[in-house]
Amino acid sequence: MSDSVVIVDYRAGNLTSVKLAFAALGVEAAVTSDPERIRAAKRVVFPGVGAAASAMANLRDLGLEGVLRDVVAAGTPFLGICLGMQVLFEHSEEDGGVDLLGILPGKVRRFPDVPGCKVPEIGWNQVKGELGAGVPDGADFYFVHSYYAEKGPFTVGATEYAGVEFTAAVRRGSVFATQFHPEKSGRLGLELLKGWLAC
Repeated sequence: MSDSVVIVDYRAGNLTSVKLAFAALGVEAAVTSDPERIRAAKRVVFPGVGAAASAMANLRDLGLEGVLRDVVAAGTPFLGICLGMQVLFEHSEEDGGVDLLGILPGKVRRFPDVPGCKVPEIGWNQVKGELGAGVPDGADFYFVHSYYAEKGPFTVGATEYAGVEFTAAVRRGSVFATQFHPEKSGRLGLELLKGWLAC
């Protein structure tokens, strides 16, 4: 029997807070690094905290790099959070440059040094766009990151920091991902997760 929701354990990430957010919605999400459980899951969540190079190295070590690509190719609903969104792109400037999963076109860049704007960005920021789940255009969500994905053809939500307008959310087929942390964004964050569960 397959798990309804699996949270990918890749030896990093905000696993507990994401699991608790789903529990608040009445969903018991399983945390696992087992490739077969991830392949068989009805929904897959890839949360992210940390650096791109170590995340990709851990995915390779655990045999999960191809698994995540297969899950997306199979049309399984997939949710990426923070670094979990960034790794979906082709390349990141982080750690001297690292190739990512290449599921989405585009690059991840570091925020420029701008007076008055600390890097990483930590705190609430307004997201403009159509995120779905009844979330209004211009809603505030919680961000923690030093790198950002450029806007591209699958950007559905954008925001601005350090003089840069960047991707806050993407949607392509069965993939939905956010640079912000819905699990740390209060009521609207939970609404977004609830909407993802219903899609």
